[in-house]
Amino acid sequence: MTATATAANDLEVLAGVVGAVAEAGRALLLRFTPASRQDNLGSLLTAIVANDDASTEILRPALERIRPGARWDDDEEGRGTLGPGEWWVADAAEGNVNHIHGSTGWGVTVTLVRDDIPVLTAVYLPATGDTYTAVRGHGAFLNGEKMSVSPKTGLAAALVGTGQAKPSEDPALRRRMTASVGAMLDHALLVSVGVPTTLQILPVAAGHTDTFWQYGQIRSGLVAGALLVEEAGGVVLDSHGAPWTLASEDFVATTAGLASEVTAVLSIVR
Repeated sequence: MTATATAANDLEVLAGVVGAVAEAGRALLLRFTPASRQDNLGSLLTAIVANDDASTEILRPALERIRPGARWDDDEEGRGTLGPGEWWVADAAEGNVNHIHGSTGWGVTVTLVRDDIPVLTAVYLPATGDTYTAVRGHGAFLNGEKMSVSPKTGLAAALVGTGQAKPSEDPALRRRMTASVGAMLDHALLVSVGVPTTLQILPVAAGHTDTFWQYGQIRSGLVAGALLVEEAGGVVLDSHGAPWTLASEDFVATTAGLASEVTAVLSIVR
């Protein structure tokens, strides 16, 4: 199949993916209430699993019908490369911990990764009704309207953020994360720390914030946002300024105008 034919096929596939994330998202919305609270770790974990199962039982069969030859990435907390061929990388309940605590910061994400490169993605946020989409080479969109990253070129005016990739991160990684927050507080206008990862990257793609960085490399939290930022005209790098890949040790999504200043701050963090 030629590159042109592949791109055209990806656009067709995206329509089915949008439908799949919307259906899974509606199932999670039926399970959502702002009054939800968890009183211990056991009940929290039970609620997380129940949400994952409810969404996955819709999402996975739908995606396997759309692209029967694509493999499924079973490791939601997996890191590193996937290998040749096509893979579905999904988070059936991204921000699940927010959902089960009655907060609105959650959604459903699906990305098709081909030969370790994200090529199409759809992110649905049921609480707001927003859908983010991108196909490589065809731009990034929010509810059908094209997105562009921020035009800022100076870190002193920038809104930046980071967050945990998962609970119980390695102590050395946690120390690096906290040191990076301190470093950014010395240079950026405002610094935030939040979860989940994808929902912190989406505002960078939409131009509402200017930079997101993260040291934990969880595929399912990064691939959707990486493609959306790139297709919105931004850049995705590691902390030393090299192009980001699934094999990278860390992640930075920012604008072309801020990239050198951001990586200069982060590259010296240990």
